[in-house]
Amino acid sequence: MAQQADFGLIGLGVMGENLVLNVESKGFPVAVYNRTTEKVDAFLSGRAKGRNIIGTRSIEEFVASLKPPRKAMILVKAGKPVDAVIEQLLPHLDPGDIVIDGGNSYWPDTTRRRQFLKEKGILFVGTGVSGGEEGALHGPSLMPGGDPEAWPHIQPIFQAIAAKVNEKEVACDWVGEDGAGHFVKMVHNGIEYGDIQIICEAYHLMRDLAGMTPSEMGDVFAEWNTGDLDSYLIEITSEILRKTDEETGKPAVDVILDVAGQKGTGRWTVVDGLDLGQPITLIAEAVFSRNLSSFKELREKGAAALPYRTGAQVPPREVLVPALEGAVLASKIVSYAQGFGMIDAASREYGWKLNKGSTALMWRAGCIIRSVFLGHIKEAYDADPELANLLLAPWFRDRLLAAQEGWRLVVSLAALHGLPTPAMSSALGFFDGFRCGRLPANLLQAMRDYFGAHTYERLDKPRGEFFHTNWTGQGGSTTASSYNA
Repeated sequence: MAQQADFGLIGLGVMGENLVLNVESKGFPVAVYNRTTEKVDAFLSGRAKGRNIIGTRSIEEFVASLKPPRKAMILVKAGKPVDAVIEQLLPHLDPGDIVIDGGNSYWPDTTRRRQFLKEKGILFVGTGVSGGEEGALHGPSLMPGGDPEAWPHIQPIFQAIAAKVNEKEVACDWVGEDGAGHFVKMVHNGIEYGDIQIICEAYHLMRDLAGMTPSEMGDVFAEWNTGDLDSYLIEITSEILRKTDEETGKPAVDVILDVAGQKGTGRWTVVDGLDLGQPITLIAEAVFSRNLSSFKELREKGAAALPYRTGAQVPPREVLVPALEGAVLASKIVSYAQGFGMIDAASREYGWKLNKGSTALMWRAGCIIRSVFLGHIKEAYDADPELANLLLAPWFRDRLLAAQEGWRLVVSLAALHGLPTPAMSSALGFFDGFRCGRLPANLLQAMRDYFGAHTYERLDKPRGEFFHTNWTGQGGSTTASSYNA
C-alpha cells in the first residue's frame, strides 16, 4: 500500500502552503490537493521538496492518501467554494471521517454544514485560523468548533502546530458546537477592526494636531509597546511609521492612498451584534470608518466646501502624547469589553457554553490581536467566571479611571479641531453610558407610549409590570406590544 498521511489539506494558497509546512514540521505526514494541479507540482518541487508531503492530483487520490479516520482540511475562499469542495469530497468519505473548514466562513454556514454532514455520518469542524501567513507557518491561533466527536482526533495536530503562550499554555482549545469556532474568530476580527481604528486615530491626531513626523510617531508607538499597550499591532505600527519608501525616499506611510479595504468579517460582527442586542459601538464605528474612507473623491469635495478653523490651543507634546496613550488604552478596554459581552450573549443564545478565559488565551499568541493585555482578560475571567463586564474587573477599572482625564482631553481636542475620532469618541460615549445610573430612556419610553401605546415600566413598581398613559385624553386603554430592553 502507498504511503498514507495523518492530515490532508485542500487549497495551496499562501496560508495553505504555510500551514502544511507547519504540520509536517511537527512530525505529521501531510497530503495536499489543489484545484489547479500545477500549484501542487510547484509546491512539491519548491518549498515542500524533501518533506514528508504527498502531492495528489484528484479528490479521489487525495482521500485515498489519508489514514482513517481521514482528517481533511479545506482552505479555500469562504462561501460557495467551500460547499463545492465538500460535495466533491463526500462520495469518497466514510462515516467517522472528519472535514475541517479553516477559512473565514460565516458561522451560520458552519452550523448548516455540520448538520448536513452529521446526517451522512461525517464529522465537521469549522476552525478560526488567525495570524496571517507567518502565523500559519510558525504557530497560529486556532479556534475549532463543530462536532465534538472530532476533537480527540484533531487535537494532537492542532495543539502541536498552534502558537505557544508559554511552556504549558497553547493558543488552541475546543470552542463549542456548530459554528462556535467561526463565531469566536468573527468576533476576533471585529475587535481587530477596532484595535486598528483606534491606532489610526492616534496616528491622525499626532500627525494633524501635534505636527509630528512619521519617524517621531514611530518612536512613540515603540515606547507604548513596552507598557500596557504591548501588542503585535502597536509593534508593527512603530515599524511601519519608521519605514522609508524606496522609490521616493519619503516615509512609506505618506505615499499610501487613504482608502481602506475589508473582507466582510467586521460587518458580520456588527450585524450579529445587532441581532444579539449587544452595543458593540466601537467595532461598528471601525467598520463605518472603513466605508467612509472609500468615498475618497467625495471627502476631497467636502474638505474644499466645508472648511473649519479654530483658535483652540493644542497642548504641548509632553501633555498630549501621554493623554493619547491613555485614550488608546481606555478605548481598547471598551472595545474588548464589548466583544466579550457579545461572546457571552452568543453563548447564552445558542447554548455554546463559551469559555471567555479560554478565548482570551487562544488570542494571547499567534493571532493578529495578540497582546499582553489579553493575559489580564484571562486573569479577570479566571478570577470571576461570571464577571458581568470587563469594565468592572479591578485591573481594567483602575486603568480606565487613571486614563479618564486624558481620554476626555483627547476627544475634546479632536472635536474642537475638527478631526474625526469615531472609535475613541464612541468608546467614551459607551463608558459614560455604562457608568450612568439613570439614562434619559425614560423620556424615550414616554414618547413611544405617546405615539404608539408601547407601554413603559415604572420606578415605583416591580420590573416586568407594564403601564400605559392616555397622554392626549383621546386615546383608549388598548396598548401595542411592550418592549425588549
